[in-house]
Amino acid sequence: MDLNLRGRRALIAGASKGIGLSIAHALAAEGCDVQLVARTQAALDTAAAEIRDKHGVKASGIAADLSKREGVKTVAAACGAVDILVNSAGAIPRGTLLEIDEDRWRAAWDLKLFGCINLTREIYRAMCERGSGVIVNIAGLAGERPDAHYIAGSCANAALIMFSKSLGGDSIRYGVRVLAVNPGPVETDALITHTRRLAKERFGDEERWREVMHRVPMKRAATVEEVSGLVAFLASDRCSYISGS
Repeated sequence: MDLNLRGRRALIAGASKGIGLSIAHALAAEGCDVQLVARTQAALDTAAAEIRDKHGVKASGIAADLSKREGVKTVAAACGAVDILVNSAGAIPRGTLLEIDEDRWRAAWDLKLFGCINLTREIYRAMCERGSGVIVNIAGLAGERPDAHYIAGSCANAALIMFSKSLGGDSIRYGVRVLAVNPGPVETDALITHTRRLAKERFGDEERWREVMHRVPMKRAATVEEVSGLVAFLASDRCSYISGS
C-alpha cells in the first residue's frame, strides 16, 4: 500500500534508538525526508547515515535537550517546515509514589510531557499557518490502564492522551491532525533490561526474560516495527479523517 508520503518532511523526537528510531525508518521507507532529535549528536549522526544509506532520503540529526525551553527553541529554529511531527522522546521510571521523589518525577515529566507540549506548540503554529500537518504523540497504555507501580508514567501518559484529544479535536479546523498512540510493552533495550531483572527475581535466570511477557494476552511484547508501522499509517492520507483520537 502506497501511503503517499514521498517528499514529506518529518521531525521525530527521541529518534536515536527504540521506538523513535524505528518510526524514523518507517517514514523514510515511505519516502519521507527525516530530521531526528535526541540529546547525543554522535548517535543521531549514526542513525541518520544508516537511514540515508538504506532508504535514499534526506536524513539529519539535531542534538537538543527537549526538557529545556532552549532545546525546544533550537529544534524549532533549525528544522524549517515540518509536515509530520512525531513526539517520542522521554522515558519515565517505574516506581510507586513513595519511590519516585519530586526531582525524578519533575525531570521525567519535563521531557516526556512538557517537552512534547512545548515542541508541539512551536511546530503546530507553522502547520496552522500553512493549513496542513500531522502530529503523532507517543503516550502509552498506562495512560488508559493506570498502574500504581508506574504512577509517574501513568499520569504523564494520561495527560498526553488528553492533550492530543483536546488539541486534535480543534486542530482540524486549520487542516492539522493530532493523534496519540498508546503502546503497551514494546521490545526495546529498556524493556529487555527490565524484564531480565524480573526474570532473575522470578525464575533465577535472566535468560528467561521473554517468559515475563507471558502474562500479556499475546504472550509477548510488541516489536518496534509494529508500533512504527501504525504511526506511518496514521501520518498518511490513508488516515486523513482521524484526529483527536
